[in-house]
Amino acid sequence: MSTEEVVRARGGDWSIVLIGHEPVDRSWLPTDLTGKDVLCLASGDAAFDVVFHPVSNLFAPDLAPVWRECFRVLRSGGTLLAGFLNPDVYLFDHEALDERGELIVVHKLPYSDVTQYSAEERATKFGAEAPLEYSHTLTDQIGGQLAAGFVLTGFAEAPHHSNASADYLSHYFATRAVKPG
Repeated sequence: MSTEEVVRARGGDWSIVLIGHEPVDRSWLPTDLTGKDVLCLASGDAAFDVVFHPVSNLFAPDLAPVWRECFRVLRSGGTLLAGFLNPDVYLFDHEALDERGELIVVHKLPYSDVTQYSAEERATKFGAEAPLEYSHTLTDQIGGQLAAGFVLTGFAEAPHHSNASADYLSHYFATRAVKPG
């Protein structure tokens, strides 16, 4: 961030991106964050007013613990802002899509690097140190938030900024969920 952006943020002129490239609708956040605790790392029960969870669930094989922990660390009335990938993104051959703009369905959903490729194939295709990726059903994403006890109060979607599939589907979803109480 530039010095000017820091100065503007301190003056209340700031934004955050949860999915895609567009800032989160400010109405999804508390009107004033002054004195509010926002989760950055794990903490005690009911310790935060806002959990900001950008697109990262693709690296977790099981989402139920993620949603339970978000619920646990939020205070009553607290807000969870969660971004995640559309599971349909994983249907396509990524090389054909990236190199030629072709939408070729090759993967069954839900997708997992572990079940789709051998360790050797993963290392060749993505690199030896690449993190494993998993798609998740909307039942796991949205239903999981509901099962954890959240009430959904907002939903948004965004296309990929440069992928050929953006003409056909949204790549990113976001939810605003509140812990009752």
